[in-house]
Amino acid sequence: MHPETHHFSERSKRAAQDKDLQDALEGLATGFVARRKDAIADCAHFEALRNQGRDIRTRTCADLERHLLSFEAKAEQAGSRIHWAETGDDACAIVEKICRDAEAQSIVKGKSMVSEEIGLNAHLEASGYAVVETDLGEYLLQLRGETPSHIIAPAIHLSEHQARATFLKSHDTLNPKRDLGTPETIVGEARALMRDKFLNADVGITGANFLIAETGSAVVVTNEGNGDLSATLPKVHIIVTSLDKVVPTLGETSILLQLLARSATGQAMTAYTTLFTGPRHSTDLDGPDACHIIIVDNGRSDILASDAAEVLNCIRCGACLNHCPIYTTVGGHSYGWVYPGPIGAALNPALLDLASTRDLPDASTLCGRCEEVCPVKIPLPKLLRQWRAKDYARRQTSRKKLAIMAWAWMAKRPTLYALWASVIARALKSRHGAHHTVPLAKGWTTHRDFPASEGQTFQAQWRRAKKKARPS
Repeated sequence: MHPETHHFSERSKRAAQDKDLQDALEGLATGFVARRKDAIADCAHFEALRNQGRDIRTRTCADLERHLLSFEAKAEQAGSRIHWAETGDDACAIVEKICRDAEAQSIVKGKSMVSEEIGLNAHLEASGYAVVETDLGEYLLQLRGETPSHIIAPAIHLSEHQARATFLKSHDTLNPKRDLGTPETIVGEARALMRDKFLNADVGITGANFLIAETGSAVVVTNEGNGDLSATLPKVHIIVTSLDKVVPTLGETSILLQLLARSATGQAMTAYTTLFTGPRHSTDLDGPDACHIIIVDNGRSDILASDAAEVLNCIRCGACLNHCPIYTTVGGHSYGWVYPGPIGAALNPALLDLASTRDLPDASTLCGRCEEVCPVKIPLPKLLRQWRAKDYARRQTSRKKLAIMAWAWMAKRPTLYALWASVIARALKSRHGAHHTVPLAKGWTTHRDFPASEGQTFQAQWRRAKKKARPS
């Protein structure tokens, strides 16, 4: 996916006017948000888990090289082949070579944000391979030629009607009068069509939620079981993941899994949580003949050495998206790249560059909800403020910078500032209680009224009240 993060303003304006998208996003509050709340209420020690999770991720990232080398040794001991990819292009080339050596024709693929990041599907298809996404949401998006709009629910922006229409249009060899009137029938059709894809695939590609250094295992978490089928039925299993996914021990992984499930989908544990430790052995009943694990850097080493290192603690639960007033208004596609929401606004400038992503750190009210719900307590508002400060320092001139400079100049002159504030307060007074339009605030008043002023500044009202309270 080619980054279009510099188009956030235009994309978000269109998204705010998209009724279908707005209807779909309303489901976040009654879906993920409500289920997360219930799941946490049922877990008395959730806050303790969060502290443990934060400490695990911080300690691991601080000593990442040692844990990665330990994982490599254990994974190869179990029969896996480890590949190191410095860039996304390197990773795509490694996958293509594995497929070529396996004389593969068809490929099934589980959901993977890293593969979206490096553009793996486009690379393989350009090389002549047929790649089929097996996650239902990802499969729908593949049929529609769209990209994911959410970290864990890639098709959250689509309605049931849109999903039905997509299947009727794309599966045109089936009976056009067939019944797809319920979610169950849509899922049933996908399951029936996907079965042959799994059975006939030469290569299966998945991501990995975690890599366990202690055992050399890759952990794949899904609620559909497509990850297991993608990994075990084809003769070759390729895992594409990033270097920050390593966890030292199985016990520490279990803590992160508890945090992930509750924060993401409101479950005590995800339906399918599978540890893949190498290819099939002689005593195994099933599994691939070969297992390749591609560990992708793609800029993460530089992030680890920067003041944005905490962003790599993310376990990809999506909770910050579900609770963010910006994301829940404009959706994921507005952000223009793989990682949307608060985590994307903090991560994308580090993975790409600040010049092309400068609007993303501003796409936040800094209300703090993202940090409040983050299972590993990433200080996202702090990171967003850091990016804003860097952008401010980087720009020579801009309307925002000039406005801040003007405010700073005024704030250093208290008498002038008080006079200016009193003029504004009087100008915004209204007997109707609100203004339908305000000069220079069209972006606000297009969708909502602007609250009217009391006619006096707080300081003026405070001085008057203090004077009244003074003994005569």
